[in-house]
Amino acid sequence: MNKVKFVPEEDNFLQRHVAFFDRNKDGIVYPSETYQGCGYLLSAFASLFINMGLSSKTRPGKGFSLSFPIEVKNIHLAKHGSDSGVYDKDGRFVESKFEEIFAKHSHTHPNALTGKELQELLDSNKEANDRKGAIAAYTEWKILHYLCKDKNGLLHKDTVRAVYDGSLFEKLEKQTASKKHP
Repeated sequence: MNKVKFVPEEDNFLQRHVAFFDRNKDGIVYPSETYQGCGYLLSAFASLFINMGLSSKTRPGKGFSLSFPIEVKNIHLAKHGSDSGVYDKDGRFVESKFEEIFAKHSHTHPNALTGKELQELLDSNKEANDRKGAIAAYTEWKILHYLCKDKNGLLHKDTVRAVYDGSLFEKLEKQTASKKHP
């Protein structure tokens, strides 16, 4: 049986973001793949939590699965509220929304966010009665800031863009591998 390799749509940054975790490139991300993709960043519990939260949303019309697969092609269906709007409803990158993050919130440095400015961004994006979306946004941004801030506590624009297009994950994986095998 020939396995078809899943290739994310070129203009779909959300698919590209999630496709990094699809270790065998079959278009489905299982908790073990989420862990493999970011095991150095997250615990097994967090990997399972991500898949449990996104699986049913990306599998419309399909029954519950204890393996909690995420279908990469449908990741746009799992977009949460209280987000930045940088991904549109179909998962495509919206340049103007990305630029808006820094135009509105980077007061100290034009191309970077401080921890305080990041909190301002989160507060401004929080939607009324959207506790789940606000928690998801908070968690995503705070982990990103923790892992990727520079020595001055700044989260740079190019780093944020790289997380949106998925290239940051590849960069972090290579850095981790080079530290293990210098």
